[in-house]
Amino acid sequence: MAGTRGTEARRAAVLGSPIAHSLSPALHRAAYRELGLAHWSYDRFEVDEAGLPGFLGGLDASWAGLSLTMPLKRAVIPLLDSITDTAASVETVNTVVIGADGRRTGDNTDIPGMIAALRERGVEKADSAAILGAGATASSALAALSRICTGPVTAYVRSDARAAEMRGWGERLGVDLRTADWAAAPAAFDAPLVIATTPAGTTDALAASVPGRPGTLFDVLYEPWPTPLAAAWSRGGGAIVSGLDLLVHQAVLQVERMTGLSPAPLREMRAAGTAALHPAD
Repeated sequence: MAGTRGTEARRAAVLGSPIAHSLSPALHRAAYRELGLAHWSYDRFEVDEAGLPGFLGGLDASWAGLSLTMPLKRAVIPLLDSITDTAASVETVNTVVIGADGRRTGDNTDIPGMIAALRERGVEKADSAAILGAGATASSALAALSRICTGPVTAYVRSDARAAEMRGWGERLGVDLRTADWAAAPAAFDAPLVIATTPAGTTDALAASVPGRPGTLFDVLYEPWPTPLAAAWSRGGGAIVSGLDLLVHQAVLQVERMTGLSPAPLREMRAAGTAALHPAD
C-alpha cells in the first residue's frame, strides 16, 4: 500500500441535495475501518449550488476530499484549481481531492467505476449499446462506452434539446451516437448492453416490454431495488449490473485517491452498502 498523510485527523464527506439517502458514508467508513484509518471521518452534508462556494470556502487543512452528487457535479468545476482529463471529457466532477497544499482537484470516478462494475459481471466489450436518459450520468455512461463499445450507441431521450446535447457529447467523445425519442425506448432492449440512467420510476412502464433472453442491463439506481425494469430483466434471464455495483466501484476509487492507500477493500465496502440498504429489523 502507498503511504498516507500522517496520523492526524482527516475529514471527507459527500455533498448534495437531497443527501439523506446517500450510502457513501457507509462505504467510506467501512473502508477506513478496514484500512486502519481510525483518525479519518466521513460525513454527509446537505449542500445545494448556492451553498457550495461557502462550504468550500470554509474547509480547513484537515479535509482530504469530497464526494459530490446532484446538483453539484458541474457547479463545482469553476470552484476548483484543476480537473482531470476524465472529468473534463464530460465536464462532470463527482470527486474532489484536496492536496496537502490545499489545491482542489476534480475527478470523475463514475466513468472508470462503470467500466469496473461491468467488467466484474463479465462485460469487457460490446458491439452496440443503448442509454436510457440524457443527464450527467448519461454523459458519464457514454464516456465509459467510448472505451468498451466498438459500435453505435443509441440514446433514448425526451426532448430535442436533450438529443442535441447527447449528440454533442458523442461527437466530443468519438462515439457513433444516435438519438431516438423516449416513446421508442422499448427498442433499446435489442442492444446487448443497456444502461438506464434515469431517476426512480422513469423506466417502470418499460418493464412490460423486456424481451425473452435480453442482454445486460446496467441500472444505475439502487433504491428501491430491484427496480421493476431490473426485476423483469432478471426474470427474462438477462444479466444485471446494479447501481450499488457502480456506487461501490466508484467509491473504491475515491477512497484510494483521497487516502493514498491502495487497494481499497471492495468486498467490505459492498457488504457495508448492502447492510445499509437492508438494515436488520
